[in-house]
Amino acid sequence: MSEERPAQQLELLKIYLKDASLECPHAPEIFNEQGQPEIKVNLNNHVATISDEIYEVDLSLTVTANIGEKVAYLVEVHQAGVFRIHGLTNEQLQHVLNAFCPNTLFPFAREALSALAGKAGFPPLLLNPVNFDALYLQRLQQQAQQAGGIN
Repeated sequence: MSEERPAQQLELLKIYLKDASLECPHAPEIFNEQGQPEIKVNLNNHVATISDEIYEVDLSLTVTANIGEKVAYLVEVHQAGVFRIHGLTNEQLQHVLNAFCPNTLFPFAREALSALAGKAGFPPLLLNPVNFDALYLQRLQQQAQQAGGIN
């Protein structure tokens, strides 16, 4: 008997830390500074097609912590995953790649960021959850507005 594939399939093949960096440009002097760090978070998502049904999703998070005018630390991670996706419409596929997959990767990226901040001698970094569905819908709305403004 031949094995039949389900009509729709999403399979996580691999999760891995693709890249990580940590900078403490003002260490050790920064440890004498008073006050809570001001945290700025920048996140981005990149999708690459590996083969017909295999995709790599790379979620990049960059956190900059400032105390006063000085950068306490800057940490960046690229958390990636390889996904097999079959049987979705293009619209469904784009939603999965740009919302569901980053949502799957985020807890791993958050843990890596926190660990790196701790290794730099700072308190654990606790990032709030991110609503990737809302971010994706917002991006679609912006694209629609831009396309409407071009006419």
